Amino acid sequence: MTKAAVMNFTKSMARQLGPKGIRMNGVAPGPIWTPLQVSGGATMEKLTKLGGDTPLGRPGQPSELASIYVQLAASDASYATGQIYGAAGGDGQP
Repeated sequence: MTKAAVMNFTKSMARQLGPKGIRMNGVAPGPIWTPLQVSGGATMEKLTKLGGDTPLGRPGQPSELASIYVQLAASDASYATGQIYGAAGGDGQP
């Protein structure tokens, strides 16, 4: 799926499931450093450039996304549905 498809799916599901009390949100991360990049066959040249074109100039760390997921799971986020939360190092929303 493309990013647009995931975004549209999230918003559509939020509309359909909202009346049942089910919230639907999405997280759209930018380049995030994980061990999968190394084991997935990426070249060292590609790995050294990962996230270099973002305004922050580096890839994100998985721990930098954790607060987004915690907020979405918290009871005080009960009014948030159909939203896409971006964490792309300054590259903006999807």
